[in-house]
Amino acid sequence: MESLLTENEVSTCLKVSLACLRRWRLVGEGPPYVKVNNMVRYREADISSWVGKLPTAGNGRRLGPKSVARPKLAASA
Repeated sequence: MESLLTENEVSTCLKVSLACLRRWRLVGEGPPYVKVNNMVRYREADISSWVGKLPTAGNGRRLGPKSVARPKLAASA
């Protein structure tokens, strides 16, 4: 059986706060998790897969609406 990681272990591994990890889980943005009774646990393979799918700077980055280059309009007098 594969070992499961606790919230504290995952937050330390990802170098994010426990609150951040919980917020991601609440809004569905973080790594997949499993519930064992009332405890939240993470599979190591799921963490690795989730990190591997994150966009990277440069060629893998998705542009948001504020990042799109817009042409500058000439100022009229």
